[in-house]
Amino acid sequence: MLQQTRVAAVLEHYARFLQRFPTVQALAAAREQSVLAIWSGLGYYHRARRLHQAAKVIARERNGEFPRTAEGWRELPGIGRYTAAAIASIAFGEPVAVVDGNVERVLERMFGRAEGRESAWQRAETLLDSARPGDFNQAMMELGATMCTPRAPQCLLCPLYRWCESRGADAPKPQPARKRRQIHYALARKGESVLLVQRPLGAKRMAGMWELPELPAAPAEEPLAKFRHFITDTDYDVSVVPASANLVQSRDGNARWFTRKQWPKLALTGLTRKMLCKLAPAT
Repeated sequence: MLQQTRVAAVLEHYARFLQRFPTVQALAAAREQSVLAIWSGLGYYHRARRLHQAAKVIARERNGEFPRTAEGWRELPGIGRYTAAAIASIAFGEPVAVVDGNVERVLERMFGRAEGRESAWQRAETLLDSARPGDFNQAMMELGATMCTPRAPQCLLCPLYRWCESRGADAPKPQPARKRRQIHYALARKGESVLLVQRPLGAKRMAGMWELPELPAAPAEEPLAKFRHFITDTDYDVSVVPASANLVQSRDGNARWFTRKQWPKLALTGLTRKMLCKLAPAT
């Protein structure tokens, strides 16, 4: 959950996820839509799908036994080099180093040069405390996250200050301009129900997720509400208008009516959940 997501945004989802899926067997037995529903709001939904797939492999093909080495973890869906090394060293004490963006920055500043990700992995391996690899890796990641930060690093408080070649922030790197896009949705109500549309299962982004019907062009109607939404490199200006009768009829084949009680069980996009909470609040 923490991949590309802040801790503050993860905590509540993490607790709710473990409550719903307390064991790998429970996660493996769940429907994908149930997993996505619990994950809703965290974004990057491919992470949830791969976690679900990995749970199935562990529960069904490995008799519930987790791998104990980084090499074994990398055989599972969605587990890359960093995640595999982090789990193996922290949970099972395997002497393998971990390099994320924070660790790479610490190493570059310590030795006064940028050598690329592969060189950072090699250097981290040479520094690793093989007797306490999990503690070492967590310390390096925490140092980069809290002290050796990209801007305004706390050099005078850093335990590595004496040996550091840089002692200061890097020159700021130019950031690509963020994209901006307008999107428009329609809200249709029938009693206590709202009309939602499911994205195609083969869609590149958020496949199978439920959302309000999207409109192909800016509507003439005054919007019920406007939102700002942010995803990776794009800022979205979102407007929601009342759905026309024609739109509701045209969506009959790929849409369904859902009551508020059903929403928590649906794999809603984060934006849809935000809009429903604003436009159809609990009474």
